[in-house]
Amino acid sequence: MQADLSRRNFLAAAGSAAAIAAMPRVSSAAPSDRVVMGMIGVGSQGTGRLREFLDHDDVRIGAICDVDRRHLDRAIALVEKEKGYKPQAFDDFRGLLESKEIDAVAIVTPDHWHAIPTVSAFEAGKDVFVEKPLSYSVAEGRAMADASLNHKRVTQMGNHIHNTTGNYRRVVEMVQSGKLGKITRVHLWKTSPTRNFRVREPATLPEGFNYDFWLGPAPKHAYTPLRSHGSFRQFWDYSGGTFIDFWCHISDVAFWALDLKAPKALSAAGGRFFLTDETEAADTMEAILEFPNLLYIYSFRPTPLPGFEHMGHIGCLFEGSEASLVTNYEDHEVWVKGKKVDDFPKPPRTIPDSPGHIREFLDAIKNRNLETTCNLRYGHHLSKFGLLSNISYRTGRRIEWDEQREQIIGDRQAGRYLVRNFRKPWKLKVQPRPARSAGEQV
Repeated sequence: MQADLSRRNFLAAAGSAAAIAAMPRVSSAAPSDRVVMGMIGVGSQGTGRLREFLDHDDVRIGAICDVDRRHLDRAIALVEKEKGYKPQAFDDFRGLLESKEIDAVAIVTPDHWHAIPTVSAFEAGKDVFVEKPLSYSVAEGRAMADASLNHKRVTQMGNHIHNTTGNYRRVVEMVQSGKLGKITRVHLWKTSPTRNFRVREPATLPEGFNYDFWLGPAPKHAYTPLRSHGSFRQFWDYSGGTFIDFWCHISDVAFWALDLKAPKALSAAGGRFFLTDETEAADTMEAILEFPNLLYIYSFRPTPLPGFEHMGHIGCLFEGSEASLVTNYEDHEVWVKGKKVDDFPKPPRTIPDSPGHIREFLDAIKNRNLETTCNLRYGHHLSKFGLLSNISYRTGRRIEWDEQREQIIGDRQAGRYLVRNFRKPWKLKVQPRPARSAGEQV
């Protein structure tokens, strides 16, 4: 605008700009270049993912599914407001998967509802983005990983810290450079809830919420607001507590940096030292994984690891013979003999920056790249040791692990937790393990 623009012309121009900004965003990508997404589960987390997909001009939201009409209506209205079109609405994911228009689905349901829609989507020829933790049980995770290869589908587990910033990449480069010396101990932590879980919803079942479908393969239980939506993870029927919720986020950097395979044994102990509500999962827990030449400790505790309070609610400490490195999501520090060293030599950058967690998934769909950085094979490998830690805690016994067979050695009671009997009529199709090349992780 020119410097002598009159006030009237300025206000007119501002009004036009505001009107343009308020208009629905229209994709600039050609229809043939767009990925048509179906959203399965649009609660608070699912709506967040929906917004992330809407940020990409080459995405069209073709359909949305949720068993709670409140969530479904809100998500449909969001897309209509942001993009100017109205996706199809479903209250049963099977109807959504029948749509020939849908290229891929995002599954943002409670953990006990990850496996069945994922495998069903593969069978319907859809690519899948599914939230972490990948599965409710080890057997379900294995079925999901195998089916992704059998059907040759692009996948991504929603472990977004892996691709959100470059911090994890710099940590991996430092650890793998050898500059920290020999690493024989890794200590991770996540702060735990110390206040009782509360919900403000009335005890009566909300209109439009199909609670029986929400339960799905989980055992039948009378409705209470505490056992659904935002606090479902605190009940063993649906998940494994805040412990498993954050396991992948911070364990990811340790497994990645050290290229961890499988522990020979693991154990966990803890309890409910603070919570007195009706939830079930532990609020304090210590898991110890015994890798060859490495001790891996995950502390689920009310406060950050002592001495590293400044790193916040979640972190990972690599203890090396020459130096130690501590990291959270965004930053990392190197310590030598009890002192932080700001000018510690940095190794060359060898890991390319990420285009972003969602962008990587979308590009992989177009390029048919089955090896996204958080594909379901990696997601299963990462998730199962958190699931096993919960089994150790619930049984009170140390677990010896056969990684090749994915079986607990010599303990039938603990082994029962690896598989879950689904409530009828729900079933999960288990397919033959796909062939793999030497050294390939599946």
